[in-house]
Amino acid sequence: MLAARMNKLTPYVPGEQPRDRSYLKLNTNENPYPPSPRIKAFLEGFDVDRLRLYSDPLSRDLRKRIAERYGVVEDRVFVSNGSDEALSFCFYAFFDSDRGPLLFPEFTYSFYPVYCDFYQIGYERVPLDESFGVDLEAFLERPSCGLIFANPNAPTGHCLPLNRIRSLLERYPEDHAVILDEAYIDFGGESAVDLVRNFPNLVIVQTFSKSMSLAGLRLGFVIAQEPLIKALFTVKDSFNSYPTDMLSQKIGEIAVADTGYYRSITRKIVETRERFSAGAEELGWRVLPSKANFVFASLPGVQGEAVYRRLKERGILVRYFDTEGIRDFVRITIGRPEEMERLLGEIKKAFQGNPPAGD
Repeated sequence: MLAARMNKLTPYVPGEQPRDRSYLKLNTNENPYPPSPRIKAFLEGFDVDRLRLYSDPLSRDLRKRIAERYGVVEDRVFVSNGSDEALSFCFYAFFDSDRGPLLFPEFTYSFYPVYCDFYQIGYERVPLDESFGVDLEAFLERPSCGLIFANPNAPTGHCLPLNRIRSLLERYPEDHAVILDEAYIDFGGESAVDLVRNFPNLVIVQTFSKSMSLAGLRLGFVIAQEPLIKALFTVKDSFNSYPTDMLSQKIGEIAVADTGYYRSITRKIVETRERFSAGAEELGWRVLPSKANFVFASLPGVQGEAVYRRLKERGILVRYFDTEGIRDFVRITIGRPEEMERLLGEIKKAFQGNPPAGD
């Protein structure tokens, strides 16, 4: 009954969402603060009769708001039902392995190889450098049909400065797409949006899920030059001409406009991240420098799975990746200050004396 191609798919596995008890969830990189209070006011006054009508298939008002926020023209903005959908459309539109494999870092967002399998795109994982940073020089040394990497990278939190991204684009073939997945850029990185005007192959993908506290809404967007945006509309309209609903579009407009509120909560998260990192290091942990709303950390002598299991027993969820090369680490989402203090306290109790590897 199933098509043969189904046998080649290995689906993406999202962060754990158990229901057996109440947990402090620090495993899915959700924002610990609520979205803009203006959104609540809008929803309370929304005329539900409007839901009988189709939403704008072009998301024009939201695209206009995003364009104003980032200093680009509206025709350089594409809106999607979550950044994962935007990434999927990008894979279909821009990557063709007849010209070589798609390149991405060895450790990065684990949906990338899933998309490659789905669209039958050959790919190659490029090792990170000795400090767990994305090795841009290694990208340039290999034949490829395109590049994609998250900046800041997940799960490491490492962020490349703008001058290095510019240097990559100046040397990479202009007819091969370079996708920057900037899901976490607002937590300390510098967006490459301004480079779009000079590089016709650059594609920026962002999301409302992280810094704008709207993970439950499913809304993302792309900024690129007009021919690439037009290609994404072609893919969208060949798949679903109404991917973003009316409420999502209106809420997105409000979120993009309320920059003051979001800057304030992002600043809180960054401050909490730095305090937690320092506190964990004082307890003997290795914490990789992060520009995201999470940290990638390890405790020498204790396997990552053991850390994950022992914290789960204590009602705290972190993310463990059973992948060779990063098994010693766990990814920890940054919550509110009191939540991270609780985590530090539980770490101190659970790992006093550094139990042996394997727990």
